[in-house]
Amino acid sequence: MLRLRKIEPADLPYLYRWENDASAWADGANHNPLSQQDLRAYIESTTGDIYRDGQLRLIIEEDGATMGCIDLFDFDPRNRRAAIGMYVAPEFRGKGVGKEALRLLEQYAFGFLHLRVLYAVIATKNIACTALYRNAGYTESSVLPGWTLESDAVIFTSFRPSRD
Repeated sequence: MLRLRKIEPADLPYLYRWENDASAWADGANHNPLSQQDLRAYIESTTGDIYRDGQLRLIIEEDGATMGCIDLFDFDPRNRRAAIGMYVAPEFRGKGVGKEALRLLEQYAFGFLHLRVLYAVIATKNIACTALYRNAGYTESSVLPGWTLESDAVIFTSFRPSRD
């Protein structure tokens, strides 16, 4: 069964490989290689508390296999919203890992953190991710022309009204 868990020091080799996957840089905020020391410092400094850190990175795993990571970032506690970022290792893509990880993250974000809005900015050329968010019921709320050198982007949002 797939699960999300807090990042651990043993995840350093995975993070090093994923963060230095230049093929993913156009879709994310990282545009340069990261050292093991950079990543070790990140792992040591993160508390796993989104209210303290302003972000939360969770590892996607199943039956001992480390499959990727999913993040909440650009966290706004007042307006109860956060952005989503996800990386699924190439060997696990096309197997429903992203779909299940997103479902679990939504349960946590909407159910436990009581967020109202989750959103993701996805390059239009990233067909797999755009399909993932469409199929998960996210609304294409805005198109960002020329957002990256490679492609336009779309903001996908999921809104759950407050119950209070």
